[in-house]
This record gives sequence, structure tokens and C-alpha cells, in this order.
Amino acid sequence: MSALRTAVSWLFVPASRPERFAKAVGSGAQAVVIDLEDAVSPDGDGKARARAALRDAWPGAAGVPVVVRVNGARTPEHTADLAACRALAPAAVVLPKAESAEQVRAAAEASGVPVLPLIESARGLVRLAEITAGPSCVRLLFGGVDLALDLGVSDDAALDASRADLVRWSAAAGLPAPVDGVSTALRDTAAVTREAARAKGWGFGGKLCVHPAQIPPVHAAFAPGEDEVRWARRVLAVGQDGAAVADGEMIDRPVVERARRIVREAERVGQTERAARAGR
Repeated sequence: MSALRTAVSWLFVPASRPERFAKAVGSGAQAVVIDLEDAVSPDGDGKARARAALRDAWPGAAGVPVVVRVNGARTPEHTADLAACRALAPAAVVLPKAESAEQVRAAAEASGVPVLPLIESARGLVRLAEITAGPSCVRLLFGGVDLALDLGVSDDAALDASRADLVRWSAAAGLPAPVDGVSTALRDTAAVTREAARAKGWGFGGKLCVHPAQIPPVHAAFAPGEDEVRWARRVLAVGQDGAAVADGEMIDRPVVERARRIVREAERVGQTERAARAGR
């Protein structure tokens, strides 16, 4: 559970491509999302074949948490997907178009694992208070592409208020920072870096990825920069108690707490990188 709360990079892999499961686990992503929904054709028995492939090639105890995106609660495949998850016991299920606490509760009960609600509709947005209040909700994921379609907007900036809603309700419910949606620029690392940096600035704690090439720029964007860490260490050296001044800046309790968070995150990133190198 702790790995799901801190994971920065979340890599999607189609359930219909079992030959990619091991590659996804070894890609450097901090969480892998095996997708039974959008990545699988709804034609014919495509969904059933994807579930069979998922069962036959399940990665088991991988080095990173593996979760499954099931089909939505309003689809005919939903029940069968959750039954498959109950047998496999992934780290969690991703519930697309999550729109109520009852949907989250039912998905957790049927699958036997916690739920990552994917917020990608107006209904989901206006019910964030109840969705985040349930005990089965681990962390919110943001589905910007589908949300833009549902809201009828084409300018990504129009989604900023929605991003703020996810951050606000996550904090209020004591959940970890939410995970931003995918970047459709598969190999444009500059675009991925810009989007990830913007998400970090909005208060997100990670980003969904659709290609392994997106993982390094996402990690780089979310990791504390050298200047940030130097600033944080100066603050902690000066202002541990009460108010103080460093480099002309007033240092009080909220500033000190922010500095502590930056140092903790830098240390966590360093530990993760060292563990990854040791595992190679």
C-alpha cells in the first residue's frame, strides 16, 4: 500500500499484450497498470481474451506494485473484470469514470483489493467529497482526456480547476497527492517534462504514462531540484523553532515544514534510485 501512495510514474500496458507485462515491470516505472479498458478492443470476444491473457501471464510478486484497470461500473464487462482481479489479487484496481462512493465500495468488495478511482467525468468531480471519504479509496487518478470530452473543452487550461479539486479533496481526506493524467506526446520528452512539471506545481504527486520513454522525464520533473534541496537545507539549518530570517526570507513554521518535505522527498528519491541500481 505504501508503494501505491508514493509512486510517481504509472505505466499502462494492454492486458491483451501479455508479452509486454515483464517489460513493463522492468521499465523503471514505480507502478504498472495492466489495462482491461481502453487499451482492449470491445469487438467480439476481445475483452474475454484479454482477461484470459491476464490470468495466464499474471506477473505475480513483481518488484513494483501491479494494478489492473477494469472496465467501468456501467459496462457489461465490469463484473467479470472484478472477479478476475479477486483471483489474481493485484495491489489495487483502477476504477475508470468513478462517480460515487458506492461504485468504489462495490469494486473493492467484489475484487477484494483497494481502489484507485480514476476521475474523468463531471459527475466524478462533483462527488469527490464522498469518493475520497470511503475507506477503500487509496489515491485519486486524473483522466484529463476523457474529462475534457465530457466537459466539452479543448483547451487544457480549462481543466486546471478540476486538477485543483483533486488536490484539494485528496488533502482534505488525508490521501496522498493525486496522479496526473497521461501525456499523448509519446516520445516528446520536452512536452512530457512540461506537463509533469506543471502537475507537480498544481500539487500532484505523479503522472500516468503510456510509453516507457515518458518515465525518465516524469521522474526528473517530480524529483526535487538541486536548488530546491539547497534552499530546504538552509531553511532547516536556520529556522527549526519559531520565526527566523534566511537570505532575506522570513522562515516560520509553514516554510520549515515545506523544507522538511523537500528534504524527505529528495532522500526518498535517492533511496529509490539506489535500490533500482542495485536490482539491475
